[in-house]
Amino acid sequence: MLDATKTAQRPTHAPTDHPKIPAERVGILLANLGTPDHYSYWPMRRYLNEFLSDRRVIDYSPWLWQPLLQLIILTKRPFSSGEAYKSIWNEDQGESPLMTITKDQTAKITKTMQDRYGDQVMVDFCMRYGNPSTKSKVREMVEAGCRKILFFPLYPHYAGATSATANDQFFRALMDEKWQPTVRTVDPYYQHPLYIEALAQSIERAYAKLETRPDILVCSYHGVPKRYLMEGDPYHCQCQKTTRLLKERLGWEDTEITTTFQSKFGPEEWLKPYTVEEVARLAEEDGKKNIAVCAPAFSADCIETLEEINEEIKESFEEAGGEHFTYIPCLNDDDAHIAALSAVIEENMNGWLD
Repeated sequence: MLDATKTAQRPTHAPTDHPKIPAERVGILLANLGTPDHYSYWPMRRYLNEFLSDRRVIDYSPWLWQPLLQLIILTKRPFSSGEAYKSIWNEDQGESPLMTITKDQTAKITKTMQDRYGDQVMVDFCMRYGNPSTKSKVREMVEAGCRKILFFPLYPHYAGATSATANDQFFRALMDEKWQPTVRTVDPYYQHPLYIEALAQSIERAYAKLETRPDILVCSYHGVPKRYLMEGDPYHCQCQKTTRLLKERLGWEDTEITTTFQSKFGPEEWLKPYTVEEVARLAEEDGKKNIAVCAPAFSADCIETLEEINEEIKESFEEAGGEHFTYIPCLNDDDAHIAALSAVIEENMNGWLD
């Protein structure tokens, strides 16, 4: 973090007892979903409790949901989720892959922004759930002199359960600031040309390494209840448009690419088709024995991609007769992805910096 004490000065004409004020700069605060601090029971329980208590994520009545969550779900799920996290944990760094990748993304974006703007900007990241918290990072930025903050949830597509809850937490953090900065939040970038280009390049590189071209590319997006679409959430439509734009950029036919949704939770109907069922149907009914899967809605590989797609969904495909399953990693800190994110940042900072 920048040392604001070195540039802090007392305002001109202020009395000698007036507190020093750090030089003004612009803060760029990246935000991702979050991660437990460890895969053992209590860190997993704390993380899951925060995540599953969010009314944006689970909007059932707390009178019904909280007893179920506290007395049943949180006594069992930390064990199963902990095992899943353990299978992908970055033991060398003592953190989840999402944390490692988000740090790498932040470091590259920091270099890009500081090469361009010097000490006029400060770049950092926070997590909606877990650490580092949104509140702590807003506090650090304000203390460092960020009189303007661009808040950037790292979700290409808007959904109430992702972008909106991240923004909610950001605004809650601002409520504790005596001198609130001017703020902006970033629009979803699901159709940004550089994002589509980065996706297309990652697909082309992956296909070039394969001996046999996959029969179909499955674009698996994180699911939400279908009810959310009916209530006005634009997520489903934005996901469909990303797949269409990717198909057009690749110059493919409709039969070479499809959209599915993963991570269904609870009893109600979610967006369909469900990835875990569709990959089995593709193998069993359509004879697609060689498929590739990518996850365009995730800016970084995480439990839903490294464990769910690469293990559970892969197993469903193979049990249905599938033979060759290729997972294409998320864009992570790929240079084309960093260029796309940096372009989105600059567009949203328009008028704030020279």
